Formats: sequence, structure tokens, C-alpha cells
Amino acid sequence: MKTIYLQALLCVCLVSTAQAQDDKVKFELTPFGAYRFGGTFEVEDSSDSYDFNDSSSFGLILNVPHSANTQLEILYSKQSTEAEFSAATPNDPVIDIDLQVLQFGGTYQFEGDKVIPYIAATLGATHVRASSTGSASDTFWSGSFGLGVLISPNSKVGLRLEARAYGTLTSSDTSLLCESGPNISGCAIRIKGGLLTQIETFAGVVFRF
Repeated sequence: MKTIYLQALLCVCLVSTAQAQDDKVKFELTPFGAYRFGGTFEVEDSSDSYDFNDSSSFGLILNVPHSANTQLEILYSKQSTEAEFSAATPNDPVIDIDLQVLQFGGTYQFEGDKVIPYIAATLGATHVRASSTGSASDTFWSGSFGLGVLISPNSKVGLRLEARAYGTLTSSDTSLLCESGPNISGCAIRIKGGLLTQIETFAGVVFRF
């Protein structure tokens, strides 16, 4: 009889351990919708610039637990917007710009119950494509830093709210803003090397697996 009780107790312990392992989060996926502000390409040897219009963006974040308060993070984000010439005349073009960001980093979560504040930092690359005639796409080093909150952090589905700053290191040898036409030929418009900065605010639904 004692042997039966011991076997039953052992089975209960094994089942409880298995359930606890099943409840442990292995990774998180967060699709999000955002709105991004700012962004300027300064024209080489000129005080003029191409200024990005504020527009919506979207993306996906993958998080993997690393320690009690930290996670590894992979971020993908895409923005489609327009760049307007600062010294606009009726003949100046409005250029369509697509930016795709892929970065790797992590998050640090502070103490909390239903709402947990956190910071996030990532490094990677930003791919920029312009629609101007003769333009080529280009890829630059970039990074980001975010502040946000996680709502319902201990359930299978939660909410992530964040504000994130992006910085992209551009170079003056890019052919992004090449133009060809009756008055402009080849890469007559070159951007200065510098830092392209943008701010993004987003809300995302967190799915935990």
C-alpha cells in the first residue's frame, strides 16, 4: 500500500513539473502598428534638404527570455513615406521613400505586476529605397532605443506600448537621390553623410508561446 501511495505521489509531482514547464514562456511574438516622425537627408554642398513626411509604419518583434529581467530581441519595421525638397518649387519632385529596419538586441524589464516598464536597445541595419529616376537602394548601419510598458505580462496575450528613437548612419557616396532629366543628369543630388534620426510610437499585441 505504501508503495502505491509513493507511486501516486511521484506521478502527481511529475505532472505538476510538466505543467510548470509547459507554462514557461519560450518566446514572444509582437506584431505592431506605429506612427513614425521625422527624418531628413541633407543635400551635399547646400543648405537644402529632403524632409520625410510623418507616416504610419508596422513591424514584428521576436523576444526570447534570457534571464529573470532580460530578453533577447529581434526587431523588423517598415515605413513607406515621401521626402519633400526643403526649397520646393513647382518643378521639384516628391520622392517616395521605403525604409526597412532589421535589428538585434534586448530588453530590460523593471519590477511590476500587471504593468511592467522596460527599456529596449537594438543594433542592425536600415535598408532605404527611393523612387527617383536612376536611384538605387542602399543599406546603412542603424540602432534604436525604446521606452515602454508591458500590460498583462503574465498571461498568454498582452499589450506592448512603446516610444522608440531610431538613428541611421548615412553616407555621402550613396546614389539614393540620383535624378535624370532635361535639367539634371546622373547623381547631381548627393546627400551628406550624417545621422538620420526618427521617433516612432507603437502599440502591439504580445503573443506568448
